[in-house]
Amino acid sequence: MLNKQNMVSAQEALPGRDTPLALDDIHFVNQSSLAAQPQAGCEQILLGMGCFWGAERLFWQLDGVINTSVGYSGGFTKNPTYEEVCSGQTGHTEVVRVVYDPNVISLATLLATFWERHDPTQGMRQGNDLGTQYRSAVYVYSDEQYQTAQESKQAYQQLLGKAHSEITTEILPAGPYYYAENYHQQYLAKNPEGYCGLGGTGVCFPPEK
Repeated sequence: MLNKQNMVSAQEALPGRDTPLALDDIHFVNQSSLAAQPQAGCEQILLGMGCFWGAERLFWQLDGVINTSVGYSGGFTKNPTYEEVCSGQTGHTEVVRVVYDPNVISLATLLATFWERHDPTQGMRQGNDLGTQYRSAVYVYSDEQYQTAQESKQAYQQLLGKAHSEITTEILPAGPYYYAENYHQQYLAKNPEGYCGLGGTGVCFPPEK
């Protein structure tokens, strides 16, 4: 019997499909293009912090964030469906793609929000949500982002101290990002009473000076 908290291997993962899932390209909240690449001077990053519904809402509300979408990354299956990801047989985790203007919001600020608003010490789960799809992850697009993410992780680990376990967040170069089904995109704007599983450790970074 498959244990959804054990990472599937590339050989055992579902193959998926060559055709991407259909995507309605307009952001439900700010009317931006979900599929557009970052414009000059802007950057993107993929953040996994459990169920992506609440995580996406968290980031689209921040000044300097241009666009958000939800999808699957970090695994092996091409163009997976939500049901396939939930099976634990794709290796993917649920992520939010955040496109942002670093002149308005720094990556360090984005990452501070990321660390504070979920528990990055829980391994293959987040709260009551169990499985590899709920693991904490930061997938970066440059060496500079990687260095910033590692420094941010170390700083948060020090803040957590001995009262908490070691951070299990994986920080890796971004691989393929597969958009989730349309009904997942901006889900909590379309369904304000929907499930939001965000819950942090209660440990925050000091206020910025």
